[in-house]
Amino acid sequence: MADDHTKVQEFFGARAAGWDSRFPDDGPAYAAAVADLDLRPGDRVLDAGCGTGRALEPLRAAVGPRGSVVGVDLTPEMLHEAARAGRGRSGLLVLGDVGRLPLRSGSLDAVFGAGLISHLPDPAENLRELGRVVRPGGALALFHPIGRAALAARHGRTITDDDLRAETNLRPLLAGSGWRLTSYTDRDDRFLALAVRETGS
Repeated sequence: MADDHTKVQEFFGARAAGWDSRFPDDGPAYAAAVADLDLRPGDRVLDAGCGTGRALEPLRAAVGPRGSVVGVDLTPEMLHEAARAGRGRSGLLVLGDVGRLPLRSGSLDAVFGAGLISHLPDPAENLRELGRVVRPGGALALFHPIGRAALAARHGRTITDDDLRAETNLRPLLAGSGWRLTSYTDRDDRFLALAVRETGS
């Protein structure tokens, strides 16, 4: 687990300074995904693996001044970039591990995770931990601004059957972690899986 964390920190730490400039046009996609989360004013939401905090502003706009927005990331350099971009005004930036969140059980209404699932060292256990901090009936959004095939092509690969984000893999993974998949979109211009926290999980 520590080795996985170190690899993630090294990967994102080395890329943090130029991260936003590499993907300058993703803002509308983030805003649209946040809108599909159906947050209400006053809601409490976590941006899990928040990176440079690109979702924090739309999340804050959705929950309003009475709501709570927390961004957690494992990589100090990413959080530094989020703070430098002024995104700490939209949410509390926390250095931490989504596998061991410093949050009370059932304290949140929703979790947003952009590009998260492929970087989780223990996806089933980590999704259970995300579920722990969300109230029954709360929501989860797993998002990427481009779809699986487009992302694979960007990296010179093709998608494979063992991709965790494939619906046939993601649905049972979520179900085994206390979530029920309610919506699944995988297009070249968007990946978004929405799930609801099962009661009694």
